[in-house]
Parts: sequence; C-alpha cells; structure tokens
Amino acid sequence: MTGIKRFSTAVICVAMLFVCVGMTAEVHAAAVKLSKKSVTLDIDKSAALKVSGTKKAVRWSSSNKKIVVVSRKGKITAKKAGTATVYAKVAKKTLKCKVSVRALTKYWSKDSVPAKRLRSYVAKVTNKTNGEFIPKNDRIAVFDMDGTLTCETYFTYYDTMMFIEYCLKDHPDKVSEDLKEAAAAIKPGYKADLTLAQNFARAYAGMTIDEYYDYAVEFGKRNTASFTNMRYIDGFYLPMVELVEYLYDNGFTVYVVSGTERTVTRAIVANSPIKDYVTPDHVIGTEFEVKQKGHETEQYNTDYKYADGDELVITGGFIQKNLNSNKCIFIEREVGKRPVLAFGNSGSDTSMMNYAIDKRNKYASEAFMLVNDDKVREWGPEDWASQSEKWAGMGYTPVSMAQDFGKIYPAGIVPSDSQYQEIAG
Repeated sequence: MTGIKRFSTAVICVAMLFVCVGMTAEVHAAAVKLSKKSVTLDIDKSAALKVSGTKKAVRWSSSNKKIVVVSRKGKITAKKAGTATVYAKVAKKTLKCKVSVRALTKYWSKDSVPAKRLRSYVAKVTNKTNGEFIPKNDRIAVFDMDGTLTCETYFTYYDTMMFIEYCLKDHPDKVSEDLKEAAAAIKPGYKADLTLAQNFARAYAGMTIDEYYDYAVEFGKRNTASFTNMRYIDGFYLPMVELVEYLYDNGFTVYVVSGTERTVTRAIVANSPIKDYVTPDHVIGTEFEVKQKGHETEQYNTDYKYADGDELVITGGFIQKNLNSNKCIFIEREVGKRPVLAFGNSGSDTSMMNYAIDKRNKYASEAFMLVNDDKVREWGPEDWASQSEKWAGMGYTPVSMAQDFGKIYPAGIVPSDSQYQEIAG
C-alpha cells in the first residue's frame, strides 16, 4: 500500500507540474506584446516597433511592401499612401500592427490646408457607408496641364518654345518667312492667343501625326535655359504628380484638358511622371486639322477611304483652341460626364472649374486653383493675397506653391541666374 500511495503521490505531483508549466507558458505567451497596435505615418517617415515579454527571435513582415516596409529590427517606413499590416511572429504567436500612411505628404507641406481638404474629400466619396459616396465610374478628375501640372512661368512653355525652335533652328527651310518672323517676335509677356495657335498649325503643315509626335518627344529632351538641369519634360510639379497618383489609386479616372495641341499633350504626358495614370484617350487638347495624305484639299473626309499604308497629316488648318468654354464643351463631348474634381491655374480654366462645381452636379465636387507665388524655387509672378482672395471668391480652393508645396522639382533643378533667354535663328 505504501508503494501505491507513493506512486499516486508522484503522479499527482507530475500532473500538477504539467499544469503549472502550462500556466506558466500561458502567462509568458500573454506577456509577449507589441509596442503599438496602430500607427499613422507620413510618406517617407519611420517609426520603431518593439516586442516585449520574450527573448526569442522576432520575424517581421508587411502585408503590402508598396505601402510600408519593415526591417529585421522592427523599423517601419512609409512608402505610399494606404493601409497595411505589419506582423511580428514570435514562436507560434503572431502580433499585428495596423499602419496607415497619409496621402499627399511626400511633396506637399505637412500642414497644407488644400492637401487636408483633398484627403477629406477622397475619404468621403470613396466610403460606401457615406451618403456622398461616388461610384468608381463617376469619379472623374480633370487637370489643366501648363501651369497646373507643369511649369509655364519660365520664358515660355513647352509648345511655344517648340514652335520657336522648329521655325528658327530646326526647320527654317520648311516654314514661311512670316512664321519665322512671328517666332522671332515672341518675347516675355507674349499673349498665347488664337493667332499664335493658328501659326502653330501652319508651321507643322505636311507632317504626319507620327512625325509630329516624335518631334514633340525629341524636343522635350532639350534643356531650358531658365532652370539649371531641367529638360522641358522635367517641368512637372512633384506635388501634382503625387496628387494624380493618389487619385488614380483611389479609383478616379484622370483627364488632362490642355490648351496645348492634343498630339503634343499626349507626347508630353506619355513621357512624364504621370504616364502610368493618364492614358492617351484621356488627353483633351487644342485641335489642328488632320486629313488623310493625298486628300488634304478635299472638303469632306467622307469622299475617300483609308487604305493600308495611308498616313494622317497636319494640313495647316486650325479647328479650335481648348480654352475657356471649349474646355467644358470638349469634356462633355469626349467624356460624357461632369467631373467631380477640377484643377487649374488661370482664368482660362474657370469654365472647366465652374462646370465641375455647378450646383446641378449630382455628386459632391471640388475645384482647386494653383497660385504660383513661389519666387525662390520658381519664377513665381503671382501675389498670393490678391489671387487667393479672387479664387476663393469664385468658389475654388486656392493652392499656394510657396506654402503648400514642400518640394516642387527633383533634386538639382533650380532657377537659373536669369529667367529669360534670347532666341536666335
């Protein structure tokens, strides 16, 4: 009996030991904690996560490395706007931290009011539980190009400089004397009016669409003398590029609606930082007359047929300049929907802005006007006080390049000693 009692006592002790060990394991497992369960970061900013309550190795991972990356020591770094989960695995236990990366913080100023307004708007219209939700197919955003997406405050902007160099440097043998005189006469403060646009159409007469497109691409690789280290194609404002990407990632269809001719605008966009977010069919621009080669003088395109190998050429004729009311007319004709977001920088964009925020728009809509008031990083000619008051009075949200843009251009691009240059033939 004594032996049996001793055996029973031993079994009980062992059982109690296992129970104690199990309880200890549970206590230890419960004691393993992650320093944070949620983190909000701005783009390119970092934070440190730590696991306490264990000496075992921690394996870190991210659910989406495009949004947030994590080092072997638990340092998380925000890469792109959105949400992701960071996992810390210790033995059989997995801890989680939700990371939210704020949009428009990489190139926009930290305290930018327009950026905050944009974030709030996008959050509101993409939330299905919200009464102001906008279906993805109706999330249309329209952007002017020159002065809104790209630089236009140096000597002249892309299409005008291209016209000058085509007439005076590259192909003076192909243009008339009056066109060369018109190109040479363009000076600071010139007016980009209808006559100038008509001259552009005449200068490129006889070029096929492919030749015209290729020339525009080649021209974009040339340097502008108004900035150090800037090619014409490099003139995109980084905060606006970030905005286009942000809208695209949130289901918006982005259109570029420019006063520059459509083929040139397509060439610019297709070779720019926004090329992945704006397709050629989402470019609206000024229209030159185009006909089938060999039929340039025929009045009606319905009188002949296209055959394999035929070319489409610029005739020298002019159709319409895409400014003012033409912008909203072209949007209606080509998109067939009223935009819910509009971005511009000048009076010629106001029709497009008003079209978006018209009270008959069935969705919540916003319009933003960029004011180039930065006289240090840009050749900013505008006065913020007067311009912001003007645009706000028209129902638009004014955006200050000086205050709202944390960074304007890529590193190394700065204004030259002189803004203007002489153009010689």
